[in-house]
Amino acid sequence: MLKQSLAILLFCFATFCLAQNPVSKKSDSVKIARDSIKKAEFLKNLGNGFLPTNFFDLDLRYLIKFNQYEGFRTGLGGTTNKSFSDRYRVNGYLVYGFKDTRFKYSIGGGFRVNEATNTWINLSYTDDLKETGSSTFLTDKRFFTFFEPRLLNIDLFHRYITKSIGIQHKISNHLLSETQFSASKINPTYNYNFVLGDESFNSFDLSTAKFSLQWSPFSKFELKEDQIVVTRDGYPKFTLQVTQGFKSVFGSDFNFSKLDFRTIQQFTHSNDSKTNITLVAGLAGGETPLTHLYHAYPNNITKETILQRFSVAGLNSFETMYFNEFFSDKFSTLQLKHFFKPFKITERFKPQLVLISRYALGDMKSISRHQGISFNTLNHLYSESGFEINRLLLGFGLSFAYRYGAYHLPNFEDNIAFKFTFNISL
Repeated sequence: MLKQSLAILLFCFATFCLAQNPVSKKSDSVKIARDSIKKAEFLKNLGNGFLPTNFFDLDLRYLIKFNQYEGFRTGLGGTTNKSFSDRYRVNGYLVYGFKDTRFKYSIGGGFRVNEATNTWINLSYTDDLKETGSSTFLTDKRFFTFFEPRLLNIDLFHRYITKSIGIQHKISNHLLSETQFSASKINPTYNYNFVLGDESFNSFDLSTAKFSLQWSPFSKFELKEDQIVVTRDGYPKFTLQVTQGFKSVFGSDFNFSKLDFRTIQQFTHSNDSKTNITLVAGLAGGETPLTHLYHAYPNNITKETILQRFSVAGLNSFETMYFNEFFSDKFSTLQLKHFFKPFKITERFKPQLVLISRYALGDMKSISRHQGISFNTLNHLYSESGFEINRLLLGFGLSFAYRYGAYHLPNFEDNIAFKFTFNISL
């Protein structure tokens, strides 16, 4: 009887275990799926430069940087995430420059007014530095790397204190827009005077309105888990931005207008190589100070020998063009890159050869308005060509470029740029 009872007990136990086993497997698979989703979301945030926490995502861009004016620059920043609210957000940062011994900061926030069109109204107050002659598009999507190579050698900055309000709106999946109204106090950190008639300005106030459009007509989108996601990144892509400065509005000193355009085309070939073509153009008119004109993204230090100029190549910069060498009120650049299929030497060692040619053309009216700083214009074609061998060791590679054509320099060595490349991004 005892043996029979034990046998029945064992049978029931085995049946119970077998009956529960599929549920256990199902439960495990659900858990694994959830963990995979969480991991993918974490890596996506990290790839965009954010370290997610419960309610606040830390912004990795502000941890540490270096430039010639601030030296090392370090701090913290971030933004609230969906766990905090899917209708409201707060963002900001606080950083400190060890060479200029000054804090910089920004505080802002936004609220969503329409979920279907992802329409947000954003407000911000910023006290920081910006590179003179740089131009960015409001609609540019965020791109994060461990460090920004060009930033290492920049020394021409202006301080700006800006109050802004902006509206970002998705007109369609293919067409994004952003509008911003701002009032700024501009103070160049270098010797500069902007001369208009009998007046001379070494600092000034600007009130501007910007409107930016980003059109991706050949990208494809799908609805996944109530969110529109890009399933195919199509080319070409187009970005257009209009800026208008208003004199006497909130104490603004100047009237000026700017028009910026960029298009990117990419061809993917059957042998796993690809060709990238980028055209950028800008036009500024009216009373535009040097701070808001254009350079052509130079990335060469003004030093005597090639080895003294040895640094890190930028992602889309002219490697043989010296910092502060050229400024323009109208310009265009054309960049051609051909990426060969990576050489598979081992599973982990796959260097890649990239052939590069860059061209720039520009001009400037009323150069005499800009006093205290000397520069040239790009009214002839600037040309450089070269190559990169990327991912030779731990993401590092080598870059070589040669300057030729109208702006070829008399000293042969001055036309050569030999640098590191760094191509790891999260």
